[in-house]
Amino acid sequence: MAASVYKNFSLLLIEENDKLRKKLRYLFFLSGLKDLKTSKMLAGDLAKKISFNRTISNGDLVIVYERHDNMKAITVSEGSILQNRFGVFKHSDWIGKPFGSKVFSNKGGFVYLLAPTPELWTLVLSHRTQILYIADISFVVMYLEIVPGCVVLESGTGSGSLTTSLARAVAPTGHVYTFDFHEQRAESARDDFERTGLSSLVNVGVRDIQGEGFPDEFTGLADAVFLDLPQPWLAIPSAAKMLKQDGTLCSFSPCIEQVQRSCETLGTSFTDIRTFEVLLRTYEVREEKMESLQGNGNDSNGSLPCKRRQCSDGGNVLSSPISSVMARPCGEARGHTGYLTFARLKCLS
Repeated sequence: MAASVYKNFSLLLIEENDKLRKKLRYLFFLSGLKDLKTSKMLAGDLAKKISFNRTISNGDLVIVYERHDNMKAITVSEGSILQNRFGVFKHSDWIGKPFGSKVFSNKGGFVYLLAPTPELWTLVLSHRTQILYIADISFVVMYLEIVPGCVVLESGTGSGSLTTSLARAVAPTGHVYTFDFHEQRAESARDDFERTGLSSLVNVGVRDIQGEGFPDEFTGLADAVFLDLPQPWLAIPSAAKMLKQDGTLCSFSPCIEQVQRSCETLGTSFTDIRTFEVLLRTYEVREEKMESLQGNGNDSNGSLPCKRRQCSDGGNVLSSPISSVMARPCGEARGHTGYLTFARLKCLS
């Protein structure tokens, strides 16, 4: 009797759990739809601004690619021309073409029209200061755990190389607040962000972060802070106040003495302190012709033209050129750029 009651009770409990599980699934489904609609509304036109999967229009910024070491940023203007060693290119011929198109000049020369991605923008921007390059930038974005929706504070806007990549990483619902003490540099950076279509994701302020710290209105709101300052240890206490619990900080310094002083200050409010030096080694991959040895022979089979060489023992060896893909390090590898020090804000117990 007891066993039967227990069995019926178990079946009833399983049935109720199934009903509850179905209700929960339905509620999660509705919630997901609501969140999806909300995120789409928030993204809206902003997603279009940072998307380059479209055709070139009058007024667009394009990267004109002549060769791997010669690129330039040009704003398309109907009626204007680009003149270089390959000939004359009319801007009007570019309008309506998709990014990545190969366009020809009056002389038959050609260039490629590329979208102004952060990676390419880093290679063509005006150097108002020393900039971070792709290897350091990708490392920073990953170790600061920057994802869409994050709020990032940056001190030391400079030429805006890193800022451009940060803006893309937090898009479409996040924001980057960057500060520079030099007013003219800050104004130039604003113009660049306007050209690249990122002005809605980046605010540029003029402020001496080393002396004044970050503005109080950001207290406890930042997911990550990046410092590129001569004396970053002076700004670290202010950065700690700006970060959310478990937030991350990165400091870029060219000298190891700066790293040592920064780490001493970080020990007060931060944990998981680590320093890296990122060295990138680029390889060239190209097709080259090599000679292959075919062994001793007096007869020619007439298949390929061959060179006959005499060995030290008096015998003859046939050799013929063959193509092979070779990889070798580039002669001009970029060396030391700086040290990246990362730390995580200690959680309050």
